[in-house]
Amino acid sequence: MTDAAIDAGKLDDFMAKAVADMGAAMHAALVLLGDELGLYKAMGDSQPVSAAELAGATGTHARYVREWLCAMAAGGYVAYERDTDRFTLPPEQALALAQDDSPAFIPGAFQVIASMLRDEPKIREAFRSGKGVGWHEHDQLLFEGTERFFRPNYNAHLVTEWLPALDGVVPKLQRGGSVADIGCGHGASTILMAQSFPDSRFVGFDYHAPSIDWARRAARRAGVQDRVRFEVASSKQYPGNDYDLVTFFDCLHDMGDPVGASRHVRQSLQPDGTWMIVEPFAHDHLHENLNPIGRVFYCASTMICTPASLSQEVGLGLGAQAGEGRLRAVVNDGGFTRCRRATATPFNLILEARP
Repeated sequence: MTDAAIDAGKLDDFMAKAVADMGAAMHAALVLLGDELGLYKAMGDSQPVSAAELAGATGTHARYVREWLCAMAAGGYVAYERDTDRFTLPPEQALALAQDDSPAFIPGAFQVIASMLRDEPKIREAFRSGKGVGWHEHDQLLFEGTERFFRPNYNAHLVTEWLPALDGVVPKLQRGGSVADIGCGHGASTILMAQSFPDSRFVGFDYHAPSIDWARRAARRAGVQDRVRFEVASSKQYPGNDYDLVTFFDCLHDMGDPVGASRHVRQSLQPDGTWMIVEPFAHDHLHENLNPIGRVFYCASTMICTPASLSQEVGLGLGAQAGEGRLRAVVNDGGFTRCRRATATPFNLILEARP
């Protein structure tokens, strides 16, 4: 390539983008520090604080804290007051960084990012071999980060929007229904539904035994162990054939044989039962997904979702940006006769399938 082939303006634009990405990538480690050390929570009242005061409140070293604060200020995560040499976590950032129950809480996403970096050697080898990398083979940060990242979204939408968008499901749950939550992970979605519908009974299934242990402890802490149980089972082998509702939260695309899972769901439902499928939002064509949200999902899919599918039987490899058309095909191939988009958010598609 010669100098004449280079557009200097385009090169400058790309280098500026790359520098921004470098800063963002490095910043992820500092977000983890802020979360783990309680720095964000200590600033959660949005009052100005010096590095020494923040260090004193969190039992950390002031010199390290000042450098961390400077990085946060450079990234726009905290505000810096030049005249007083103090730092403030604005209320909007506090909502996203310091309040675990906020619908905007994001530190879990940075745990997922950290797990991707730690697991890069495994994925690099998978690129060469074509083999998969199972969910259970990832760094522990992925499991905790996924639950912390998805839980605020479920808290914001599941009971108030997604379930009401399904035909007749909420009245069934209010009267007392039977629900299976497949791929439940740490049990956030299962527990949330159990808290909202005390007369129904819920069982969460996941093939990952450590996640099931975590979910059982979480259910006891939430006080719903009387109506929730968690069991180790895969999406094609979980027991039961009389569920009023089966739910898949952000997991169908991870499965090696999603059509086989679809068939099993069909067999496990009551004749008038419902399958709710929550998946990452995606359009059906690649060019429509080339945006910031699509970038996040494609990155996660490369490092987590597609390797998980390729590690299993069939290995269909739907990926996290499968799109509604491919998801509908999976549902229909499993024997369902009705499938519709019940609702959507910028981050999720919610499909309703009926026998």
